[in-house]
Amino acid sequence: MAGAQMTLDTEQVIRLALARIGDIATLPEVTAKIISIVDDPKSTAHDLHHIIKNDPALATKILKVVNSAFYGLPGQVSDLDRAIVLLGLSAVKNIAISASISRLFTTEKISDKFNARDIWKHSVAVGVVTREFCCRIGKKAFAEEAFLAGLIHDLGLLIERQAFPEQLSDVIRSICKNNRPICEVEMEMLGADHQSLGSALAAKWKFPRPLQAVLGYHHRIESLAEDQRLLPTLVYIADTLACHERIGFYLTGDEQDVDDVLLETVGLSEADFGEVREQLPEYIQSAESMLSD
Repeated sequence: MAGAQMTLDTEQVIRLALARIGDIATLPEVTAKIISIVDDPKSTAHDLHHIIKNDPALATKILKVVNSAFYGLPGQVSDLDRAIVLLGLSAVKNIAISASISRLFTTEKISDKFNARDIWKHSVAVGVVTREFCCRIGKKAFAEEAFLAGLIHDLGLLIERQAFPEQLSDVIRSICKNNRPICEVEMEMLGADHQSLGSALAAKWKFPRPLQAVLGYHHRIESLAEDQRLLPTLVYIADTLACHERIGFYLTGDEQDVDDVLLETVGLSEADFGEVREQLPEYIQSAESMLSD
């Protein structure tokens, strides 16, 4: 009965949070259309171009991305159709989502030690590391989804910042003082954690289920069925690495550990982990340059 009550309370907290966050609870119309088009197997690059050409800011962003060092494509591309073909529909969808999400990361303080841009810096780090891990295990086709998964994994923190700013500040203060897992403290002080809040918003936005799983389970991957664990586990490992390196907002995974057994479950080696750690500053610089306005 206590568990049922806790579930009910958590659901109420989630509904309250989504009701409080106003504009950010609505995905921009063009992004929603792009997600719908890309998820339709009958769609073509032409269908995507028809939507994007009516959003000059997004079209400019896509051209900037396709010409960035992050993708390393040969030559300069100035034609939107060619950019869409070169990147692929999935990558364009992820760029649109990334552009929509990045507007939520402002410079507002979330505590005496952190502001929302710290969450962004951490999220970019987790995105690039997850993408690199995905390539290293031979899943290059899913690299763009892996990057997006890492980039948005802590979306729930932005919901907390907007819906429960004072409580979030208290959560951060408690973690710093007592060195406890963030989700545990969030459940005590808010009645929900950033995983459940982020997952709820991703469901509202009709994000693909693998992304919803990352948002909802990146700190509790053992709760997922084995065939659903790969992407959340990669994000967990990337999150732990970024937190241990103190990149941006590092309190979400500071107490987490990664061992060779966990690495092996996703096909990574300790050498992979060490090499990515060494190259992390360069990965982040490349991604931030691509994502900046």
